Amino acid sequence: MNEDLAFLEEQVDRHNSWFAQSLPMIASENIISPLAREMLLSDFGDRYAEGLPGERYYQGNIYVDEVERRVTALAQRLFRCRHADVRPISGTVANLAVLFALTEPGDIVTSVALSHGAHISTAKFGAVGVRSVNNISYPFDVERMNIDVDGADKLIRQVRPKVALFGQSVFLFPSPLKELRDAIQEVGCPVWYDGAHVMGLIAGGQFQDPLREGADVITGSTHKTLPGPQHGILLSDSADEKFIKKLQRGVFPGVVSNHHLHAMAALGVTLAEHLEFGREYASQIVRNAKALGQALHERGFKVLAGKYGFTQSHTIATDMSGNGGGAHVAALLEKANIITNKNLLPWDTSPVKPSGVRLGSQELTRLGMRESQMAEVAEFFDRVVIKNEAPDKVAEDVAEFRKGFSTVHYCFKAGTEAHRHWRIH
Repeated sequence: MNEDLAFLEEQVDRHNSWFAQSLPMIASENIISPLAREMLLSDFGDRYAEGLPGERYYQGNIYVDEVERRVTALAQRLFRCRHADVRPISGTVANLAVLFALTEPGDIVTSVALSHGAHISTAKFGAVGVRSVNNISYPFDVERMNIDVDGADKLIRQVRPKVALFGQSVFLFPSPLKELRDAIQEVGCPVWYDGAHVMGLIAGGQFQDPLREGADVITGSTHKTLPGPQHGILLSDSADEKFIKKLQRGVFPGVVSNHHLHAMAALGVTLAEHLEFGREYASQIVRNAKALGQALHERGFKVLAGKYGFTQSHTIATDMSGNGGGAHVAALLEKANIITNKNLLPWDTSPVKPSGVRLGSQELTRLGMRESQMAEVAEFFDRVVIKNEAPDKVAEDVAEFRKGFSTVHYCFKAGTEAHRHWRIH
């Protein structure tokens, strides 16, 4: 075999083996189902489509159009909305589409600050900067790890944004959309909700219901609590055709050409599965996250927002400044086969050396873990970070623990009626 090919195959195999023996806890990842993975391997991955079904600029899209219509209908049904666009190829691209649709350079957008948990697309060096809009941050309640309602109310009335943006990457609690509705209506600006992290929770009836709470448009990625392919989505329940046309043009020709047809098809499988299993899955995700926060707290870890139940989502934010800092702890945990990420906390100034480590329960839940396993997971953290056990020794025990959780749950099994189990390996 060609040396380069052999090298690439070996590295991918080693990665697969490593993750099969690890605890994947990055809040922005998940595992797609076997049937969804089949879509990624289909001929759709070799083809091209531009525009909307029935209005393509390429031939050869007869069956692509039928799939896209069905995927769109599934998204509309799952999220109970009039409009769904399944063409964005990532959550950030969906964000760019809204920026191109609803703003002009120099406009004001209000959002959460990066250090308070916002996504990098809201930064000057991200999508907001690409559009050259002026982003002004909401006041933030650090203890509650959420937007300060009174301060945000005053800010919105004062700066009168072109768009009011809500949503975070450290998204512990619902955004105060209902509480800020009067200020937003006074200003008359559309509400944009970046639900990338919580799309699966929203669809599963957990967290909050942005479209019924005042959001005009939702953007998101489709591979976090919604356990699909790495892709994007844009949703709206607006009956304003001009508004919808702006959003569609923002996607294409705004920021998308071909929209990765294999991932779009895989998203359809995920949406169908979530209609079947999403409520149960989302509920267990949140219960697991709360249980993990409590178990870590009991072992001496500083888990943020403890007075408020730690979280109402899949995410836990921990302050590791007393344990060597977020970067140090995340690297140490990796050696023990526990995959996390360092993360800015509200008082941090350096994204390279932040004090936080962000955790997610969604993938462990997808593997079948429940509240009792969260206590075992917290014990692994305790052994590595507080008791200073050798990470390689803990890694052996983590690998042994993972042997009991090697199936994907809450999905269809390919070729049979729906059920929740399928072998990963």
